[in-house]
Amino acid sequence: MSAVAPLVNEREPFAETRVGPNRVAILKDGFQAYPAMLAAIAQAKSTICLETYILRDDQTGMRFLDALMERARAGVEVLVMYDAWGSEVSDITLSALKAAGIKTLSFRPWRYLGSFSRAFSRVRRRNHRKSLIVDGLVGFTGGLNISNDYAATVDGGGGWRDTHVRISGPDAVLLERLFLSTWEKHHGPRFDGVRFRRTRNAACEKLRVVGNDFPLDRKGIRRAYEEAFSKAKSRIFVTNAYFLPPAKMIKVLVAAARRGVRIGVILAATTDVKLVLFAARGLYPKLLKNQIEVYEWTGKSNLHAKTAVVDGAWSTIGSSNLDPLSLRQNLEVNAIVSEPAFGAAMERLFEEDLRHCTLVTMEHVRSYGLIERVLSWFAFRIRHWL
Repeated sequence: MSAVAPLVNEREPFAETRVGPNRVAILKDGFQAYPAMLAAIAQAKSTICLETYILRDDQTGMRFLDALMERARAGVEVLVMYDAWGSEVSDITLSALKAAGIKTLSFRPWRYLGSFSRAFSRVRRRNHRKSLIVDGLVGFTGGLNISNDYAATVDGGGGWRDTHVRISGPDAVLLERLFLSTWEKHHGPRFDGVRFRRTRNAACEKLRVVGNDFPLDRKGIRRAYEEAFSKAKSRIFVTNAYFLPPAKMIKVLVAAARRGVRIGVILAATTDVKLVLFAARGLYPKLLKNQIEVYEWTGKSNLHAKTAVVDGAWSTIGSSNLDPLSLRQNLEVNAIVSEPAFGAAMERLFEEDLRHCTLVTMEHVRSYGLIERVLSWFAFRIRHWL
């Protein structure tokens, strides 16, 4: 087992360990993730791929875009893919990116609908992934978008609670392949393909990159979760901002609880999608009756992380929520790490987050007001449409 050394500098990763031929780091919040990502961009020699659901040209967004433009002017091939629904980037900014030599792809914009375009685009499948890959050797993925919401409060941001992972080594190319496949499938501008010719290495059994796609593998992330939960022997810890798992996943969790597995889930107490919060609370009675521990995040900032760790040996960090949009509709990507040292660090992160949570009991559920109970009942029954 690889030891996880304590890291003194708070801006350094929460933990980092060797996984096969790679170094894999847990990055807590934008406070740790953004400096690491910007440092990787600054060191780019040949290629950069950035993929995000939300890209804004606010203060944080411009820190990234300025760094990307500097590298593009230095001759690096820079590809930026952002979701047309989730992002807000001005034409002036897009023109500046193009002038610097950056190739951009707005994922599935709705055209020819005038002012109704954004409203209609919401009903289509979106690209909810968040990834950054530099030179095919350093890759990042997780829950962090590129906007002020996720930046640390000391950097002028909202300080949202989120988790990212950095893969340094040959398996970073797995994220790059997924990015390029989506870029080409959705007709992104032509790029210098010679730069992306990578040596094919033997797959690392301890590290997987699982991505949802539209026609194929739409259930890849869901299956990975269900398989890990079904094999759990002692403990399952889940942190998820939008928690509306399908019936089969709930059944797997309940079965695990009944065979003596300790299960703890950290969920959002406040969210930007209120109906999802009410629908999740509609699940609380079933979870609590089956001895599943439910905690609500009551920290100063919003919870946005999507992570899990099973038996301290199987861990995942990614963009996928455990809700219908992520598991059945949107493009998502999760990194799955099967390494005890990494899992131990993930459990430590979960325990630290519990300090900012409230344990939910049946007394809490019974104390909800009539309006909230009605909303929870209603939202839970339409959860597949949320």
